[in-house]
Amino acid sequence: MTRHKKNKSARQSGSFKHDLLQNIISIFDKNPTKSFNYKQLSSAFGFKDMANKKLITIILLELVDQGKLRETQRGKFSLNNSENFVEGRVDMTSRGTAYIVVEGSDDDIYIDARNTNTALNGDTVKVNVFLKKNRKKPEGEIVEIVERKQTEFVGVIEKSANFSFVVTDNTRMPVDIFISNDKLKNAQDGDKVIAQITEWPVDKKNPFGRILQVLGKPGEHETEMHAILAEFGLPYEFPPHVEKAANNLDLEITPQEIKKRRDFRTTTTFTIDPKDAKDFDDAISLKKLENGNWEIGVHIADVSHYIQPGSILDNEAYKRATSVYLVDRVVPMLPEVLSNQACSLRPQETKLCFAAVFELDEKANILNEWFGRTVIFSDRRFTYEEAQERIETKTGDLSEEILQLDKLAKLLRKERFKQGSIAFDRIEVKFNLDENGKPLGVFFKESKDANKLIEEFMLLANKRVAEFIGKPPKGQKAKTFVYRIHDEPNQEKLLSLSNFVKKFGYDLKVNEDEVAHSINNLLQKVKGSNEEDMIEQLTIRTMAKAVYSTNNVGHYGLSFKHYSHFTSPIRRYPDVIVHRLLQHYLDGGSSVNQQEVEGQCKHSSQMEISATEAERTSIKYKQVEFLQDKIGEVFDGVISGVSEWGLYVQITDNMCEGMVRLSDIGDDYYSFDAPNYCAVGKNTGQEYRMGDEVRIKVRRADLVKKQLDFELIT
Repeated sequence: MTRHKKNKSARQSGSFKHDLLQNIISIFDKNPTKSFNYKQLSSAFGFKDMANKKLITIILLELVDQGKLRETQRGKFSLNNSENFVEGRVDMTSRGTAYIVVEGSDDDIYIDARNTNTALNGDTVKVNVFLKKNRKKPEGEIVEIVERKQTEFVGVIEKSANFSFVVTDNTRMPVDIFISNDKLKNAQDGDKVIAQITEWPVDKKNPFGRILQVLGKPGEHETEMHAILAEFGLPYEFPPHVEKAANNLDLEITPQEIKKRRDFRTTTTFTIDPKDAKDFDDAISLKKLENGNWEIGVHIADVSHYIQPGSILDNEAYKRATSVYLVDRVVPMLPEVLSNQACSLRPQETKLCFAAVFELDEKANILNEWFGRTVIFSDRRFTYEEAQERIETKTGDLSEEILQLDKLAKLLRKERFKQGSIAFDRIEVKFNLDENGKPLGVFFKESKDANKLIEEFMLLANKRVAEFIGKPPKGQKAKTFVYRIHDEPNQEKLLSLSNFVKKFGYDLKVNEDEVAHSINNLLQKVKGSNEEDMIEQLTIRTMAKAVYSTNNVGHYGLSFKHYSHFTSPIRRYPDVIVHRLLQHYLDGGSSVNQQEVEGQCKHSSQMEISATEAERTSIKYKQVEFLQDKIGEVFDGVISGVSEWGLYVQITDNMCEGMVRLSDIGDDYYSFDAPNYCAVGKNTGQEYRMGDEVRIKVRRADLVKKQLDFELIT
């Protein structure tokens, strides 16, 4: 509780000088073109005594040193305003300082903790940028909060007699939230809650708020899962009016609707999904044509048939933008009546789909393609394990069809890698949970041929749909569409990676034409080595993030010039937009408003990031819970990261990750060597670097903070 004690002390003591400094800054900010001397400011504050006048002079000179003010003539000061006001997003650190990320700029703007002006992590703000003495990089002060990213926070109530504070779980939230006792909503001391900031008075260090919901006691499974969702602004249930709208849908598939579609009900069709999947949004059909070629249909649930633009269901789906996959549950984008019933391509049921249908020869060359609405009847639901068994044994029902698809998929995959697609085959960590959500064990999910079969045909459909819209006939302009883009990696990061892997005896070419093939060669060579996971992680970090956009720059990782998301509309809203746009253009419609669709893309990308972070947090929680009863036990591990605070170690058997603090390594004083991803002993020269094998003892497992602390066994 160190952090709380510090906050409590600050709350009680206050600082006259700090408040005066903020008030002086406020005067200059409101009068950016005017100059003031200490006499004018003293008069504004009603100061007549010499001590306070001297204090104002001291503060003015300090603000000049900080670069905030400049002395226009002797004793007169004005805002050091380069007229360089920019807007950007706040990236707050745990120390209270911040960096402003400005779109289109590679240089983040540093903000001292004194100049954050009530901004919180993720807020969009206006910044006055200046160059401080002896600093080469831009620094600034936040002068306006343009838009709050978040007003609701998860934390623990700490009550006193007359008021309470919510101490938030988020380490990047620099303040606690003041709650008056009439706004507690029956929350008790120590409860985990969702609090909403309602105001932030100018003269107060802490924002004021109210309790929206009491989640329960910290450390309880349901409390923590709901807290994780709330922390990232993700809902865990549908509002009653949304459930009502879903239950009132007409789900009947009429003969009239079937007549509008291409009928595949007599064509062999099946789904291949994870064992625990509850919704099946893609199916594959296969038919041998009279000319000896193969007709492959990639049939996707026609969600856009059921949710109309602007409807209650559509608005809720857009707001969520994605399903969320926590370690123990799925929080769907669509109500269950759609996600698990009407839109789920369940076996032995007639279903409405949107499809990409291809004619392929035996060498997987695409000879013809067709896009449009279909109706299917799935013959069989396969799990990945069942499909894999047919590939390996060549026996079982529909084995011939699966083997043929596997053969074509492998040819498509081979060609994709030949064109420069990068192969990241990450192992997925899963937990065996009991009925109460307690982790009993860990298992690893590896991608095998059956997984790759489905992946390859989904990639094909996504690529060809994007090309169909994005590569119009000569003389025509491409129409507005949703692309899944992945920009080229940063050259500086690539050079850094290249220099690092050389220390392990590997070579990475960074020339533009050779990078993708060189990365694939590197990933192939490190397979099975101690440094495999480390180098793969570092390689992923050099890559840009994939996002949704109407501005197509291609997908670098896949080496596709055109790529979209068409194949998962039950769990991704951009796929719903793609279906609507595709049908609109198939019907001869003109290009839609790009700005409007781009806004939808940005929202979907942001929600995807939040969902991914929530998923990782839930996995971390289960890792801590899994090791809770293993305090004192010794495990083999690999150093997976190094920071100025310590060594991150991933246990080999279960892939749980914790930290060995540098200050706890007793044989020397260790410092962080950032360029070499290692910690170095001051006296011994002993190095601990990423990829090194070590033995650790589990020292502490803190469920509330989701932290694992390890001790190095030397």
